This record gives sequence, structure tokens and C-alpha cells, in this order.
Amino acid sequence: QVQLVESGGGLVQPGGSLRLSCAASGSISSRNTMGWYRQGPGKQREWVASITTAGSTNYVDSVKGRFTISRDNAKNTVYLQMNSLKPEDTAGYYCYYRGSIYFPRQADYWGQGTQVTVSA
Repeated sequence: QVQLVESGGGLVQPGGSLRLSCAASGSISSRNTMGWYRQGPGKQREWVASITTAGSTNYVDSVKGRFTISRDNAKNTVYLQMNSLKPEDTAGYYCYYRGSIYFPRQADYWGQGTQVTVSA
């Protein structure tokens, strides 16, 4: 079992920045993937970004150049730095963990979610 605890969501104006954090605990694999999905109002859940323990990253096209995913392996924590935020980034953001570096978009465990609202 793996537990994920997220923090860092909130309300921000368009063009602003937020940083999300997600700390994992429990039975952590030495080679794993962590990342983020999001679900906006009336939308399907969308994969956003992932990072492996080796530091390999991937992003959905809509956030490339604006969001940066990073991790601290010693702390089993993943971060999502979100810059130049747009109203369409408004969503619940869900951290996930996969106990493998393969199929990095497939989640084995989920966090509880943190709300990001981008509005003037």
C-alpha cells in the first residue's frame, strides 16, 4: 500500500503561479513513477505530467513550457510548479503513484486531490 498526501492548491489570478506537492509513504518501489492528473468542471480526467525515479519527465502538450514536474527521491515527494496559469487550468489536481517506470500514465494509487482555481 502507498499513501499520497497533496498540498499547495488554491485560488490564483490568470498569469500567476502555484506549486503543488505530493508526498508518498508506505511500500515505495525503488524504481517508480509519480505524476499528476487533473479534472476540470464537466471534463474527463486528464493526464498532466509524470516523472520517474531516474528523472525522466513527460507533459501533456497544453502545459509544456508552463508547468515543471520535479521530485525529491529522498523524500518520496513530487512537485508540480505551475506558471502562467490560465482559467482553463482550473481543475482538481490528483497526484498518482505507479510502482514501475513502465506505462507511466497508469496509476496504481491516487491522492485525495487538491483544487486549483484560476480566476480574476
